[in-house]
Amino acid sequence: MLKTILSAVRQYKTKSLLSPLFVSLEVFIEMFIPYVMGMLIDNGIMKNDMHYIVSRGVFLLILTLISLVLGALASATSATAAAGVAANLRHDMFNQIQEYSFENINKFSSSSLVTRLTTDVNNIQLAYQMSIRIAVRAPLMMIVSLIMSFIVNAKLALIFVVLVPILAVVLALIIKTAYPYFPKIFRGYDRLNRVVRENVRGIREVKTYVHEEEQIDEFKKSSKLIYKLFFGAQKIMATNGPVMMFVIDSALLLVSWFGARQIVYGSMQTGQLVSMFSYSMSVLFSLMMLAMIFTQLILAQASGNRVAAVINEQPSITNPHKPIETIADGDIEFDHVGFKYEPDAEHWILKDINLHILPGETIGIIGETGSSKSTLVSMIPRLYDVTTGAVRVSGHNVRSYDLKALRDNVAMVLQNNVLFSGTIKDNLKWGNEHASDEEIVQAAKIAHADGFIREFKDGYDTMIDQGGTNVSGGQKQRLTIARALLKQPKILILDDSTSAVDTQTEREIRTALQKDMPKTTKIIISQRIVSIKDADRIIVMNEGQIQDIGTHDELIKRNPLYSSIAKFQAEQKGVGADD
Repeated sequence: MLKTILSAVRQYKTKSLLSPLFVSLEVFIEMFIPYVMGMLIDNGIMKNDMHYIVSRGVFLLILTLISLVLGALASATSATAAAGVAANLRHDMFNQIQEYSFENINKFSSSSLVTRLTTDVNNIQLAYQMSIRIAVRAPLMMIVSLIMSFIVNAKLALIFVVLVPILAVVLALIIKTAYPYFPKIFRGYDRLNRVVRENVRGIREVKTYVHEEEQIDEFKKSSKLIYKLFFGAQKIMATNGPVMMFVIDSALLLVSWFGARQIVYGSMQTGQLVSMFSYSMSVLFSLMMLAMIFTQLILAQASGNRVAAVINEQPSITNPHKPIETIADGDIEFDHVGFKYEPDAEHWILKDINLHILPGETIGIIGETGSSKSTLVSMIPRLYDVTTGAVRVSGHNVRSYDLKALRDNVAMVLQNNVLFSGTIKDNLKWGNEHASDEEIVQAAKIAHADGFIREFKDGYDTMIDQGGTNVSGGQKQRLTIARALLKQPKILILDDSTSAVDTQTEREIRTALQKDMPKTTKIIISQRIVSIKDADRIIVMNEGQIQDIGTHDELIKRNPLYSSIAKFQAEQKGVGADD
């Protein structure tokens, strides 16, 4: 974990090294000041030597100014370095997430990834800043203070030798007891983020079904869980304060008591006692800082493990060595394909799929919910990899292709495709960032989106709200189809992507696709017979297997499942099954 986190230092190594250097110089100067003050009192004030007082006073002023400058430099460099490390960690995590397959994404929930990119990285940033500044300052201050206190008065310095180990043992016990709470706290944050995310994304459903109270209760439960865990951890950590104050008060009392006795007996001067008080406070203040650092490091360790897990997660789908960069055509072959989400799972999602689709062919796929229609087509662009068998595109195993080249040539339009914040033109250019305005308009016309786009006041420059909330479901689907067409793919997969479009518009879209993209292999998944009845071949899926393949007329005659679906849908429309 530590190696992964430190790899994010990169261009901030110099500032990360300068900060502890400035802190060290600052500490040495600060710890020398009480010693000079003690000399000023004993040799200047007590002896009424004004020249000595002025010279030492000027010297103290110079030391103080230098210390302030060094402190400011240490603060600035540590803050810059910590912010840079946090930025690099977020960059590393986000880039790694982009390489994830669906299998990797499923391992981390989206709410957990958001927490790791925000809260966890913030904890690491604070801990790193403390590590290169306060974590250097505190132990160095304690060590130098102890050395200087032994130089001033070795007998009084023994008080710290006794008290410091006692405090260290108590702090270690507190940390050991509190640490198990923090991984649970971050899991609680994951749950809270999930509740908020689902509520915001599904706010229409929440209001439609009047479930506001249930959502509020769910939020309260998640928030209360975090509160209870934090309260438990802080209750343990809070014992640190009384222990610290006990040690500090005990040290001051003992220094005062034994120091006063030594002054009375003439074995110690007043200035030396003042110096001892300063060093006492420095030692004890450094211990308080160390306690604060340990508390933050506990949080940071838990956060660091979570961040490192994301960065070190190896994508299950990667580019091959010397990949194929070009795809000749849309020929697709499924060769004894089997798939299950987990290698050790007993249930097979796809079972012994054998299928050959010719370039330019239009294939319809239908089946009951859960028959693995979407999973089948997800194997083509390698959103998932097969467990057994092979999927070939243009005669080559899809695992042999460069991932970008493969996915640029396989366009998938899902039922719930996402539109991003930006203009309509910006969203369409996700298909091809170099597309000209003419190409954008042509793709929109094929998808029957050009008409409604021009009805907007700003046309193609109309801003899309987050999630596409200012366009209807049918409009959103037509925009995502146009976006896919701009890729000019060899293979086009429409996964129930016209479910919100009326049948007349859907028919016109299919006709336009056949006319303008005759060489593109088209796979249409639908629950509606009317959407696929004109396909060259129709695949009937059932429980992860291909039950039958044929034309609409052939399946009506021989396949009970297909004919029953057709009959039911025809009855719903009040027309015959063959219409």
